[in-house]
Amino acid sequence: QVQLVESGGGLVQAGGSLRLSCAAYRLTFTGYYMAWFRQAPGKEREFVGSMRWSGGSTTYVDSVKGRFILSRDNAKNTVYLQMNSLKPEDTAVYYCGLGTLSAPSAQQINYWGQGTQVTVSS
Repeated sequence: QVQLVESGGGLVQAGGSLRLSCAAYRLTFTGYYMAWFRQAPGKEREFVGSMRWSGGSTTYVDSVKGRFILSRDNAKNTVYLQMNSLKPEDTAVYYCGLGTLSAPSAQQINYWGQGTQVTVSS
């Protein structure tokens, strides 16, 4: 069973940066996309961005383009979400997930991480 373990959330002031990590364990299929979602209180889980696990191509939602950057470390089986110029509206629980689409809905994710809280103060 694939396991995703996230880390890196926290509290930051507006304009600051955070880097989230998602390490994948027991991953044997390399055709997945690693996606990041976020869920604010009272809202649905929304897609933020994704990276093709094998090829590195990335997709971002418009609201984070130019501010968030996905990267990966193959040796560590880890994908990173670098979040810059953070805004209060970026406050949410962030989840990583594995799926087979570049811009999946939450229902199309096969495996989820446990989530990590990101809070951006104004």
